[in-house]
Amino acid sequence: MSILALTLPCKAKGKPMETSWESELGQLLNDLLAVQDELLGTLSQKRELLKAADAEGLAEMASKEEKLIGSLQECMQRRQTLLAQADRQGLPSENIRVLTKALPDERRHSLDEQVHRAETQARLLRHHSLTNWVVIQRTVIHLSQMLEIIATGGRLQPTYGEGEPVNASGGLVDRAA
Repeated sequence: MSILALTLPCKAKGKPMETSWESELGQLLNDLLAVQDELLGTLSQKRELLKAADAEGLAEMASKEEKLIGSLQECMQRRQTLLAQADRQGLPSENIRVLTKALPDERRHSLDEQVHRAETQARLLRHHSLTNWVVIQRTVIHLSQMLEIIATGGRLQPTYGEGEPVNASGGLVDRAA
């Protein structure tokens, strides 16, 4: 990821900006958007597998998810490298959006759109991840309750006091029903 010496005027701190910033940022954003798109598809597929209780399908998803995590980590490392280079050159380095704003006006329009799309995709990914997490948590709670019913033989335990368990029965776990 070398930065070329050809420079253009830049509004950031009155210093020139390298022309390859646009291509470097564009390539990073293209790669990030591709990984985000693939991850959105994977999360949707995982939600369907959770809904269908397909344990084998979920196990197969693990390797795909690990690959996507590696790709996201690579994008994060490239982002950090670009921001560090920008900082060394006295350019804005708080985040990619700020660095993109430092490009000349006529060159940053497409990058602004990519940054906006990446931010939108990130919010959507958080939403999908949270949805899957809620589905998994509800499943765990349901399984825990089923295990408790099986372990206690379907007899309710008194909430207060000591003594005999509450004599209530249900058709699923009581032989007498």
